[in-house]
Amino acid sequence: MRRFDFTDGTAVVTGAAGGIGAALAHGLARRGAALVLLDRDADGLDAVADAVRAAGRPVDTYVVDLADAAATEAVAGQLRDRHPAIRLLVNNAGVALGGRFDEVTFAEFTWVMEVNFRAVAQLTHALLPALRAAPGAHLVTVSSLFGLIAPPGQVAYAASKFAVRGFTEALRHELAADGIGVTCVHPGGIRTRIATDARVGSGVDRAEYEAGRQRFERLLTIDPRTAAEAVLRGVARRRGRVLIGWSARLPDLMARVAPGGHGRLLSAVGNRGRVRRPH
Repeated sequence: MRRFDFTDGTAVVTGAAGGIGAALAHGLARRGAALVLLDRDADGLDAVADAVRAAGRPVDTYVVDLADAAATEAVAGQLRDRHPAIRLLVNNAGVALGGRFDEVTFAEFTWVMEVNFRAVAQLTHALLPALRAAPGAHLVTVSSLFGLIAPPGQVAYAASKFAVRGFTEALRHELAADGIGVTCVHPGGIRTRIATDARVGSGVDRAEYEAGRQRFERLLTIDPRTAAEAVLRGVARRRGRVLIGWSARLPDLMARVAPGGHGRLLSAVGNRGRVRRPH
């Protein structure tokens, strides 16, 4: 499969108002792409779009809450009608929820799955005809470090990101005959607001959660621009997987070498400092 040409056709990026999504928008603009950017944060989306336009690249924006399946379907229809030359779809938008399975409500759990997985599958399904019609098209999904390992306290997020990983790996095989490249991205400790903006499960002890969040944020050291460049290099080279940072590569190695044993270490770290509850 030939290297991906960013200058031919339109690139769609979800979650583009900040973090990796905003950095992807700027990186794609530098590579000559026409952009369609989606996010629920209207102000942040406008700021990114204005900066891209100032650099001389065309960009359209759509404000949408991907947790809403009907709104997702509506925006997908608009994209199909208004942007028939879509050659790159980057499913980047994601949310997080802190708490063990018994500390979150099922509605909270479902919200994460709706944004992180259902919206990814729904947009991909809706835009797949456009990708098939564009020679040399490419699809990107952003999974996570927690699509490689599943620590305690991240059950909803890990479930959604493992789902994205499985979905993407199966699609890679299905779409190979169509000449569509497929990349699954596993970012490690990227310096974004996902931990700060994460929802907290209704049954979570707030003081305990805050202590854990602060420990976790100290691991978020990779600049989003570095992550975006790694993703775009992977797309250009048609890589099937892109792991970003040692914080993704090392756990991936652990999961491969000790698929059962590494879980004991994760449990020990994740449960450190917790008070055991009587059953």
